[in-house]
Amino acid sequence: MEFTLDEMREHLAALEARIGEACKIAGRSRESVKLVWVSKFHPAEAVENAIALGATDFGENRVQEAELKFSEPRTAKDGSRVRCHVIGPVQSNKLKKAALVADCIHSIASIEAVEKLEKVCAAAANGQGKVLDILFQVNAGEEETKSGLDVHEAEAFLNELAAKAGAAVDGKSENFPHLRFRGLMTIGKNTGIPEDSRECFAFLRGLRDKFLARGGAFAKFDQLSMGMTLDLEVAIEEGSTMIRVGTALFGERDYSKPVNDPA
Repeated sequence: MEFTLDEMREHLAALEARIGEACKIAGRSRESVKLVWVSKFHPAEAVENAIALGATDFGENRVQEAELKFSEPRTAKDGSRVRCHVIGPVQSNKLKKAALVADCIHSIASIEAVEKLEKVCAAAANGQGKVLDILFQVNAGEEETKSGLDVHEAEAFLNELAAKAGAAVDGKSENFPHLRFRGLMTIGKNTGIPEDSRECFAFLRGLRDKFLARGGAFAKFDQLSMGMTLDLEVAIEEGSTMIRVGTALFGERDYSKPVNDPA
């Protein structure tokens, strides 16, 4: 059952207390961690309630659902524009739609996807173009059920990406001028024990740091999307800049009425 606005307010306060304490322990500011409200399978009314509580960033797994909720611009409580994050794997035939609705895609894991996104973004807005933030998903926990780059091949992939990008200055590359490489994403280990994810979170931070230090096409490569309701404290301690939380904020999802997402 979904939460009412008052219930959402209570759960947000509890979540903020956890985030604040984790930041204090890690010696970080609260502002260094962005909360992405995972609104998948929740109706537009729930999104409106979240915006009323100050939400600015929303995560959607399914492209069609993202289109339904975020194709039209929404304004956050602070006057900024609400940002849509596509956080689930995107099939090749849905990359165009994802690129047009999203402000950031967290789940890129192939050079082909990068090349297609560049073409779509270059042609967006009637040829005026659109700049899209992208993160690269790494299966840092090495679980067969998880998507993303193989943990042992991620560095080689990023090196190949750098070569494909060509000359680059301050995060803008010659061959992908409409894309900003912003960082890495992973999903913690599905063991029910938060501490089990620490090693893979730390690995991701180290890989991010290595490429951020290279500058060029990776000059803006400062984001780490990792940590959800169960393991957000460990993720924050290991440097996460974006945590993805859904049920703890919105309530249980109604999977009996999924949004149709045709190919």
